Amino acid sequence: MNLAAIDWAQTWLAPYRAIGEAATAHAALHTTSVAAALQQGAMPGASPEFVPQFDLPAGQAYEAHIFQTGTVPTRDNLHDFFNGLVWLAYPKTKRRLNELQSAEIARRGIASTRGPLRDALTLFDENGAVLDAPVALWKALAARDWHTLFVTQRALWAEARLLVFGHALLEKLAAPRKALTAHVLLPLPGADGQSALDDRALARSLDPDYLVQKPFVPLPVLGVPGWWPENESPDFYDDAKVFRPGR
Repeated sequence: MNLAAIDWAQTWLAPYRAIGEAATAHAALHTTSVAAALQQGAMPGASPEFVPQFDLPAGQAYEAHIFQTGTVPTRDNLHDFFNGLVWLAYPKTKRRLNELQSAEIARRGIASTRGPLRDALTLFDENGAVLDAPVALWKALAARDWHTLFVTQRALWAEARLLVFGHALLEKLAAPRKALTAHVLLPLPGADGQSALDDRALARSLDPDYLVQKPFVPLPVLGVPGWWPENESPDFYDDAKVFRPGR
């Protein structure tokens, strides 16, 4: 694992840049674990405590352990590093996800399949994104009308903001590939898109009855204007293997 190799100048890392750079600097200076590096950015009463993975008892469900102890077992890899950064940047949303996961585990136990709610929670936690954008962009995204979304209405992206929330997707973006795709959470009817990027508002929006409907739409993130130099050419979006047409 090489935290120093992370390119913090990338646009998608902007929400995590300050705490991420501080954590990587601490890790480099002290040759310490990911848990210890993340703990430097923890806020008492707001952030969880990051602990080594061996603090997770054998047979204990990861989400249940976090809920019961307020500690996050952390391995020394990029996946858990980015998970920790999201915990630090969006603690209320992560706690809400953990509460819902833990309640489902308590209700149903650990089985070979997670069930529809835990599937949706995991999808958002690992690969989710949140978008604040003009209505025209939302309509094009929902229709998977990529030409309208990224070419015809390209100028509207100046009024849009995309937050990559999923830590597995952030890990993959450490080595960017064209096919990397986020699952964008569709806002609740009547929700204010701008406030949805706020930690408190995003946490409140995670309604279990809504989430079981899998209210997500795919978005190849390197197609976002300003996120990848190659997408300056309209031909970038002609790749049907990545920019798949709507059903």
